[in-house]
Amino acid sequence: MSCPNCKTKPKSGTPLSLSGYGEKLEPYLIALSGLSLAASFLHLLPSESAWIAIIVSGTPIFRHAAQSLANGKLSVDVLIATGIIASIAANFALQNGHHSHGYLFAAGEIAFIMAIGHYLEERTVAKARSGIESLITLTPQTARRIQSEHEDIIPASEVCSGDVLRVLPGETVPVDGEILTGTTSLDQSVLTGESMPVDKTAGETVFGGTVNRFGSFTMRATHVGEDSSFARMIRLIKEAEERKSPMERLADRWASALIPAALFTAAAVAAISYYVFAASGEEALKRGITILVVFCPCSLVLATPTAVIAAIGNASRRGILIRSGEVLEQLGKINTVCFDKTGTLTYGKPQLSGIHCLGGNALPEVLSLAASAEKQSEHPLAACIVEAAMEQSLPILQADDFELIPGQGISVTINNRRILAGNNRLLERFNVMPDTEAMQIAETSFMRGETVIFVAEGGERARVLGIFTLADSVRETAKEVVRRLHQSGVETVLLTGDNERAAEHIGMLTGVKRIEANLLPADKTERIKLLQQSAKRTAMVGDGLNDAAAMKTADAGIAMGRIGSDLTINAADAVLVRDNIEQLPFLLQLSAKTHRVIIGNIILSMSINILAVCFAASGLLGPVLGALIHNAGSCSVVLNASRLIYVK
Repeated sequence: MSCPNCKTKPKSGTPLSLSGYGEKLEPYLIALSGLSLAASFLHLLPSESAWIAIIVSGTPIFRHAAQSLANGKLSVDVLIATGIIASIAANFALQNGHHSHGYLFAAGEIAFIMAIGHYLEERTVAKARSGIESLITLTPQTARRIQSEHEDIIPASEVCSGDVLRVLPGETVPVDGEILTGTTSLDQSVLTGESMPVDKTAGETVFGGTVNRFGSFTMRATHVGEDSSFARMIRLIKEAEERKSPMERLADRWASALIPAALFTAAAVAAISYYVFAASGEEALKRGITILVVFCPCSLVLATPTAVIAAIGNASRRGILIRSGEVLEQLGKINTVCFDKTGTLTYGKPQLSGIHCLGGNALPEVLSLAASAEKQSEHPLAACIVEAAMEQSLPILQADDFELIPGQGISVTINNRRILAGNNRLLERFNVMPDTEAMQIAETSFMRGETVIFVAEGGERARVLGIFTLADSVRETAKEVVRRLHQSGVETVLLTGDNERAAEHIGMLTGVKRIEANLLPADKTERIKLLQQSAKRTAMVGDGLNDAAAMKTADAGIAMGRIGSDLTINAADAVLVRDNIEQLPFLLQLSAKTHRVIIGNIILSMSINILAVCFAASGLLGPVLGALIHNAGSCSVVLNASRLIYVK
């Protein structure tokens, strides 16, 4: 199966680079440009050696400028190319013997600084990632269709609404539908994020893309093809991806104003110097060219990428992958964080949370009997009980007459005793009446969102021996993370596909106030949109495939990297590589700090450029000194940005 919409779209406003020469050669060519300029400035080589920098670093600038003009746009590349060409023209026009007044050096310096800035920017801008290919590997490929008492395996794409299908244990449900016969335990985490398998029986709905963990069943297809829940989730992610437009560089956004301003200022200064202040033609031209040199927004172009690369380097040391500078800008404005529950605030794995022994029975006996009964069961929760018994070195007894009661539990014979393990419907089936204490324990566990398994003895001595509760445990650092977010003025919301009881219990344990439960992926994206409509800048933190669409819809998506699916990580703007959710407050703090540093860099670069233009207009700056001051402005921006490396 192929996906025609998976092709990566080129980003508009992609920064110019030396990539045409090859990614591996790029840093060496930039270094060659720098060495040629240094040698020219120190008179180790003739001034013409600056041509190396002009050709090597300037060629991509000219190419991108030409492309911009061909598309009817005025980009910053056009302004930079104009400054370089003007300097070269002045070099030939004013060359006197071996003296070129530094115009050639100025042209090379502009190209060199821009090459460095764009190289840094390229290293921090995320490449376009669709992530949809990862979904294709999870899309059901085949289905077992039953027709005229014959069972045929057909491509899932050929299933029609109304077809009767069979799904065996371990297989993926091919389409949405309704169970006709049989019972099952479905892993729905791909859609809902629920950590616990969900038992289903005749008359209940199943979703395409979920996994049949237990029991064979037949179903009638109801929603197929593009109408299935799985296909709708893929479509949501695609639509959300298309709504995300890449951040244009600030200098490019201002280019339409900068180019006319630079040309007008240079021409006006040259004319005023010549006609009003009676400067020579050479001096007037020198002032005009110098203004073009110092007007080039090199430090402005460096303002963002240097800050971004410093922040990304800091974050990477803490196990945080940040995809782009745009992500840092977005994260710095976040005022609402939405959490998925399973695998994000919790570990995402069912664990035995409690064993309650009743009627004077000892824990070793109850646990041994339960494990002996569950040993033959294939139900996902049975393994937790068996593992607990093995950890305590308790005996696993011989169990006979194993009987599976679909949707209820199991019944076995151990030492001539009928042992039951299952839900309250199993107790009713064998006429076991739980006492008040057992019902209170079960009700309390249900309120906490835990799964309850009754272990009982049937027959003449019908009674409940004990109650086992299983739950998804909360991360130890989750409560502190939520507290720190609240302390910094960030609101928190829990968006989960789990049931209300489980969601409210997790909210109570972690401190999250706003709870939204029973949500499918489409519901999560709708909740995100509603928050955005109420002027909330949202971040979605999740770990599973079911969170991918919400992440792309949110202003920023943050994935738990260690256990997250490939698609989730591809859909995210930032990844907590080690599942270290405790780094989330730091990430938001670093992003806000980066935003402030970028604004400071822009103000600093603009101030230096304005002062340099004033000095150039008065004749106090020539092209060489102007290029050096221009370079100093770029260095100051880099030094200011480097402070982000040490943010803690």
